[in-house]
Amino acid sequence: MRPRPEARPEPARGEEDGVLSPPDPRSAQAGALPEGRSSTSPLVVTLLLDEAAQARFDRLRAEHFPPERNHLQAHVTLFHALGGEHVDAVLADLRAAADREAFEVDVTAVRFLGRGVAFALSSAELSGLRSSLARGWDHWLTPQDRQRHAPHVTVQNKVGPAVARALHDRLTSEFVPYQVRARGLGLWRYLGGPWAPVEELPFR
Repeated sequence: MRPRPEARPEPARGEEDGVLSPPDPRSAQAGALPEGRSSTSPLVVTLLLDEAAQARFDRLRAEHFPPERNHLQAHVTLFHALGGEHVDAVLADLRAAADREAFEVDVTAVRFLGRGVAFALSSAELSGLRSSLARGWDHWLTPQDRQRHAPHVTVQNKVGPAVARALHDRLTSEFVPYQVRARGLGLWRYLGGPWAPVEELPFR
């Protein structure tokens, strides 16, 4: 069997385009889709972070992401595109997966993306949680979601390489590894750019 290529942080779907106001990952609620949007639009699954971490990453993203492309708040994507027709099964599995204590996630490095910058994350519990979900959804996964997962938070993308390198070097020079707290899972619909919240599933 040919080994899968090593994953590197990639922008989640919709990071660089879209026209609707971004949903707030900290207050997602189930609700009707915008008019004209299909209930089979792809589903995105994210890890929700504690308020302080979310605010810090949002601030960096607002400062360094091109404003005309910054239509989402900072986020940790676990799955980029699950079939929207499976929403009930996905929600059931996420509710079961969220039945756990909140846990710590290590912020380990500043990653250069070529045309952007991300913070790399690491957590054995997060890895186990995502792997378990991926096994159950194996027949639904896209090639991107079959790659080895490299959790990260993108705070800059779609800029010139020199601009990205300058931010990477600055953030790296002052970076000290630290921890953030994972507080739950988020489910969203990808609407061709922006995301619409489906449900927030907090950990215990």
